[in-house]
Amino acid sequence: MQGDYYQLPTGRVAALDADTPFPPIDCALKDPNGLIAIGGDLSAARILSAYQQGIFPWFSEGEPILWWSPDPRMVLFPDELKISKSLAKRLK
Repeated sequence: MQGDYYQLPTGRVAALDADTPFPPIDCALKDPNGLIAIGGDLSAARILSAYQQGIFPWFSEGEPILWWSPDPRMVLFPDELKISKSLAKRLK
């Protein structure tokens, strides 16, 4: 880590602590696709802030938290979700 970022072979990634906001999503790396930050915490406020910006955590237990915002990314609007009868039956 160098200062407030990690230098990776493909570019810089923000280093988060408890008070550091996420960088703009256009700062996400192209390789690996969408890596935007490392570190921070999984508090409710951090998760809510991340999701509102199209960012999500994905990491392995015991390793630093990796935050992602790949391009393109899927956005699911629950009120627009159509579930087939067969899937609804299976979910019950």
